[in-house]
Amino acid sequence: MANTKDKKLYRRLRSSGVRKKVARELTALPGEAKNGRAPKRLREAVDRLDAGVSELRGHLGRGDRRTAAKKAAKTRRANAKKRSTSARKGARKRTKA
Repeated sequence: MANTKDKKLYRRLRSSGVRKKVARELTALPGEAKNGRAPKRLREAVDRLDAGVSELRGHLGRGDRRTAAKKAAKTRRANAKKRSTSARKGARKRTKA
C-alpha cells in the first residue's frame, strides 16, 4: 500500500467487510497495463468478487417462486421415495412372517 489511492481502496474494502488479507492482495494488484486494459489478475479478481456478490444477492429476500416450487417438488419426491421404500420393506417383512 504505497500511495494514498491504495490506502483509500484498502479502507473502503475493509469497511465493506472484505478480510484484511484479501483487501491487501487486491490493493497490491497493478491498476493499469501498458495497453490501457486492466491486468488479467485484476480482472479475474473483480470477476470472482462479482460472482460472490451475485450469489449473495440470490440469497436475499424471498427469492423467486419458480425456485421455491422446484424445491417443494424435490422435497415431495424425496418424501414419496422414502415412503415407498419403507412400504416395500414392510411388505417384505409381512410376506416372510
